[in-house]
Amino acid sequence: MSNPSILILPGDGIGPEVMDQVVRVIDWYGAKRDLAFDVSTDLVGGAAYDAHGVPLHDDTMAKAQEVDAVLLGAVGGPKYDDLDFSVKPERGLLRLRKEMDLYSNLRPAQCFDALADFSSLKKDVVAGLDIMIVRELTSGVYFGEPRGIIEEGNERVGINTQRYTESEIERAARSAFELAMRRNKKVCSMEKANVMESGILWREVVTKVGEDYPEVELSHMYADNGAMQLVRAPKQFDVIVTDNLFGDILSDCAAMLTGSLGMLPSASLGAPMANGRPKAMYEPVHGSAPDIAGQGKANPIACMLSFAMALRYSFDHGEEAARLEGAIEKVLADGARTGDLMGPEGGTPLSTAEMGDAILAALDASL
Repeated sequence: MSNPSILILPGDGIGPEVMDQVVRVIDWYGAKRDLAFDVSTDLVGGAAYDAHGVPLHDDTMAKAQEVDAVLLGAVGGPKYDDLDFSVKPERGLLRLRKEMDLYSNLRPAQCFDALADFSSLKKDVVAGLDIMIVRELTSGVYFGEPRGIIEEGNERVGINTQRYTESEIERAARSAFELAMRRNKKVCSMEKANVMESGILWREVVTKVGEDYPEVELSHMYADNGAMQLVRAPKQFDVIVTDNLFGDILSDCAAMLTGSLGMLPSASLGAPMANGRPKAMYEPVHGSAPDIAGQGKANPIACMLSFAMALRYSFDHGEEAARLEGAIEKVLADGARTGDLMGPEGGTPLSTAEMGDAILAALDASL
C-alpha cells in the first residue's frame, strides 16, 4: 500500500522558510510515528512566474489534482505589483482553488492561553476562543459573470456579479453542519438577506440543510452585525458559515482576535476523490511578508498548524494532529516566541528554525 501523497508549493516571500519547518515535522512523523508521506515540491505564484511566465504551470496543476493534499506557503510580493492582472501571483492560488473545486474553506480562530494578552481585545473576551469559519470558496462575487471594467457614456464602470446556485450553497452549508457535529453543535449562517437576493436564497438553503441536522442549533445573522459581534462577544459562536466575500472579510476579522496572523492555519476542501479523501489544500492565513523574507524571522506555527489540519481532515489521524497542536501549545506556554509574538517585556526572539527546533523537541517529549 502506497504512502499518502503531499504536494508542497512553498511559493514566495517567507513561504519557503516556514515550509522548511513543516517538512521537518513531516519527516519526524515518518521517523518517529511510522507515518510516512510521499512528498513532492513545485512552484506557485511569483516563483512560478519567474520560472515559467505564469503563476501556475499546467504540469503543477495536474500534480495538484492527483495528490492527497497540497500544502501551500504564500504567494505575492511587491516585485510583481505591476504585472498584468491575469498573471499576478494570486491568480495561481485562485486557479488551484477553482480547478480543484475546493468549495469549503475552513478558517479556525483559536486563542492559545499563552497568547491571550496579544489580542487587541480584553483578555477575558478572547481567552479560550475556539471558533471555525466555513467560507464558500469557489463561487460568489469573486467568480460571477459578467465582470470587468467597461465604458459607459463618458466614464468607466466596474462590474462584479454575486451569483450562487442552490447546490453551491448546500454543499458549503453541509460542510459547516458536519463540522458542528464534531464540535459544539452550533452553526451561525451570515449573509445580507435584507438587501441581497443571493442572501435570501442563502438563508433558505442553509435552513433546509439544517433540517438534516436536528442536533445542531442553527441561527442566522446579517454579516455586518456578525462582524460587530465577532469583536463584541466572539465566544458566542462555534461554527460560522458564510459566502465567499463575507467569509474573506469575517475570517480576517476573527483572525486578529487571536493576536497574530502568524498563528492561524486554513484548509480548503472539495469533493471526495476515488480513495474517499476530499481534495484538499492547506495554507497559513498570513501573506508572504516580503519585508522579512529570507531573514529567519518568520513564525512557522501557522504553516505547521495547517499540516495538523491535513493530518485531521485528509489523513484521518486526529490523534497525531492533536499531538502536533499540543507540542505547539507547550512551547508557547514555556515562553518560546518568534518576533511577531514578542510582548512589551522584550527578550530575544527565536528564529524560524529555532522555533522549529523547540516544536520538534516538544514532539519528542510527547512520545
